[in-house]
Amino acid sequence: MDYVSALVPPVVMAVFFIGVVRVIVKTQGGAAKAKEDAAVDAALARADAAGGTPGDA
Repeated sequence: MDYVSALVPPVVMAVFFIGVVRVIVKTQGGAAKAKEDAAVDAALARADAAGGTPGDA
């Protein structure tokens, strides 16, 4: 029975990881994509108007 207790944590983590990946893939695009793209474009426009890129120091 030791082998069962040794295999349970990796199996549980693998199932959780697969679930996380599926959620990430399913939430890409869709109705919210245009809103997210507009927010990124607005942030980039503000950064350009401020006179630099976010990585400049």
